[in-house]
Amino acid sequence: MTDNQFNDTVLQIFANDSRFAPEAYGFLREALDFTARQLDKPENGPKRHISARELMEGVRVYALREFGPMTLTVLNTWGLHGTEDIGAIVFNLVEAGVLGKNADDSIEDFRDGFDFISAFDTPFCADAENSTAAGPAGSTPRKTGKGSAGR
Repeated sequence: MTDNQFNDTVLQIFANDSRFAPEAYGFLREALDFTARQLDKPENGPKRHISARELMEGVRVYALREFGPMTLTVLNTWGLHGTEDIGAIVFNLVEAGVLGKNADDSIEDFRDGFDFISAFDTPFCADAENSTAAGPAGSTPRKTGKGSAGR
């Protein structure tokens, strides 16, 4: 699917379900690609399938890499407040024919995946000043505090 086709589909989804900003769909698409690369999944085919748990972890890591201390603010602005919202976007894309799913896949798989505040805000709180931020898996931990660019 080309970027233009994806964008057109997202706008159609948004016309019927405006809970999430169109940018959230683009972000999810990027996070899905990031997760597939991290897991060394093939570009196509049945072995490319990514579980809800894998995707949620990929979203967490990718969001922190992309947005650092602004992650929670950015995701909330787009309408994402919990892992259930990630699932809602995934299943909107499944219903639109953009993503596929296995017979075992369910939107319930995204329930209670992780707490957004613990994942995206707590690592950057002032009381974490003297500790390292819980950065993305495989990254070098960084100190938080004044002057931290978050990237």
